[in-house]
Amino acid sequence: MPFDLEPVQAALPGRRIRWFPSVASTMDEAARLAAAGEADVVVADEQTAGRGRFGRSWHSEPGAGLYTTLILRPPLRSGDVPAFTLALALATAEAIARTADLRCDLRWPNDLLLEGKKCAGILVELAGNAFLAGIGVNVNHTRFPDELAHHATSLRLVSGRFHSRERLLIELVRTAESFTRMLVEGGPRPVLDMFRRASSFARGRRVRVNLEGTTLEGVTDDLDPAGFLWLRTADGGRVLIRSGGVRPLE
Repeated sequence: MPFDLEPVQAALPGRRIRWFPSVASTMDEAARLAAAGEADVVVADEQTAGRGRFGRSWHSEPGAGLYTTLILRPPLRSGDVPAFTLALALATAEAIARTADLRCDLRWPNDLLLEGKKCAGILVELAGNAFLAGIGVNVNHTRFPDELAHHATSLRLVSGRFHSRERLLIELVRTAESFTRMLVEGGPRPVLDMFRRASSFARGRRVRVNLEGTTLEGVTDDLDPAGFLWLRTADGGRVLIRSGGVRPLE
């Protein structure tokens, strides 16, 4: 079903929302529009080269998911990106809860899970004085390519119901603004506290972390004040994970 921009624009007056039937990546389009000061939200029915962290691709089935980049200009610094990413993960989880009545687990730092499978992801980049928050949500997918089927799911597959991408975007813009304001006004601590409560990966989870050229295994041991993840290894050491793919060891 094609995306209907009219109710979204009516619910979010004053926001400059740019919709595209197809783009390579909403992040790339948002970077261009942000530099020109021409948009606040970029959304597409399809991405032909959707991007995730570490240059990974994002499966963007036409008309099935919410593929959007929010252009945000809070008074934050580049060092705030880790906490900002966690804040946006919380915002996305809240938007999904409001629209689909589903409760997501949060896998540090930017993945949302339902029934142990990924349903949404977040990519934050700094472009000039703007933060680009790329958010992809698997909304109404009924199947995934074989290479993704064991790791990905959608709101529809979990709930058994069709969900409005328009309503989800409306709530996402609102919750992103709310959690951004929380970070700006209260600093990282309230965001980190909420993330700890919402995530089974923040503490006490046996995981494998894939870093560039190496793999670590251990038990997650809380967040540091900036939002990075501590890992307690088998030899009793404590390693601060600043990036890398975190996967559970069951």
